[in-house]
Amino acid sequence: MVFSSLLFLFVFLPAVLTLYYCSPRTIRNLILFIMSLIFYAWGEPVYIVIMLISTLTDYCFGLLLDKPTMNSVKRKSIVVCSIIVNLMLLSYFKYADFLIHNVNAFLGMNIPLTELPLPIGISFYTFQSMSYIIDVYRGTAKAQRKWIDFGTYIALFPQLVAGPIVKYNTIAQQLQQRSVTIEMFAAGIRRFTIGLAKKVLLANNIGLLWDTISSTNPASMPVLTAWLGIIAFAFQIYFDFSGYSDMAIGLGLMFGFRFNENFNKPYIAQSITDFWRRWHISLGSWFREYVYIPLGGNRRGLAIQMRNILIVWLLTGFWHGANWNFIGWGLYFGIILIFEKWWGLTYLFRCPRWVRHLYAIILILIGWVLFAFDQPSLIVGYLAAMWGFNGQALWDNDTVYFFYTNAVLLLVLIIASLPLKDRLSTKDMSILHIIWYGFLYVLSVAYLVDATFNPFLYFRF
Repeated sequence: MVFSSLLFLFVFLPAVLTLYYCSPRTIRNLILFIMSLIFYAWGEPVYIVIMLISTLTDYCFGLLLDKPTMNSVKRKSIVVCSIIVNLMLLSYFKYADFLIHNVNAFLGMNIPLTELPLPIGISFYTFQSMSYIIDVYRGTAKAQRKWIDFGTYIALFPQLVAGPIVKYNTIAQQLQQRSVTIEMFAAGIRRFTIGLAKKVLLANNIGLLWDTISSTNPASMPVLTAWLGIIAFAFQIYFDFSGYSDMAIGLGLMFGFRFNENFNKPYIAQSITDFWRRWHISLGSWFREYVYIPLGGNRRGLAIQMRNILIVWLLTGFWHGANWNFIGWGLYFGIILIFEKWWGLTYLFRCPRWVRHLYAIILILIGWVLFAFDQPSLIVGYLAAMWGFNGQALWDNDTVYFFYTNAVLLLVLIIASLPLKDRLSTKDMSILHIIWYGFLYVLSVAYLVDATFNPFLYFRF
């Protein structure tokens, strides 16, 4: 789905809320399901079929698993079949061209590429669908016998296209029964507004600086310009993705759903282990529960644990995109995490807090270079510029200009990344609170009206 603008959401949401609350409780899931399909169809109507195939397939597999007389071999076979179907759909649309391109390159062949556009959100709803089957198999969730309710879980529009990844066993009860208080609805509005402001006012604006710097030849880039650029990207991707998560959580509250948090101030991390407990929490939780622990986790010795970490992070990188830079990005963090678990954290915790924080931030920023560029030459060139290996000066006039024109924005980004108590998010709404959130909302909409294209970065994953 490619939105021409987030403004579609402002037209869509009031209609959904009105229809939802004017309908009997017995058909509210049906309303959400239909409206979620309309939301998804706004940009990619054809790919609704793919999502419905995945939904219907796992719904049927779940009913089969619910038969008490079925033996363990058949139950395992159903789970395997479900995983194969889901991964085949995901692989065909997301990884087929990557495989074909590499086969052509290594074997000198000329297999034509499929050149199919990636269905937006397929990585997210595929993982949700797989979690359902695994939860039912394990007995941690009951099979959903109502197809509309299951379809609502998969297609629920607040978090459909970019998460957070909602595991079925955390939302099963809410699909059956939920209620919304005035306080809950107001909290949803506040959370949605904060997420919108993060995306439109912060991520989009600092993204302009990153676009300018990243389009410069790294061979002629001063050291501080390179660092300023990757810091801008780090803020952009954080406020873009956490902004979407806040909007999804806020929308969920408006409809009576409580989604788990997806971010917890990741840039205050004291280690890479700490960082990945705070960043994209739902993805890390998914891989830990459905891959790392089934592989043995840390229960079978250090060597097996190291293997499991590398497997998880290889998959984490590949989940983000069909390119070698994402695989390298995943392995990069996997190796650092192994280092920290082996002995690094023992020595790191002996250091002052600021040293631990500096260590984490530098490694995170290097990781973002691997994530941001899909060509090895650009990755090497940018890293060389960051460390002065390209022979350029520490700064130039452009560096001063970039910093001067973005100093206030950078200060706001830093403050917004810190765990400062938000006095404007308390439950007791005063006139000051209303003015503040109204100001953020109006300013965000004004920016949206002025822009024509506002995609979230994680839409491509």
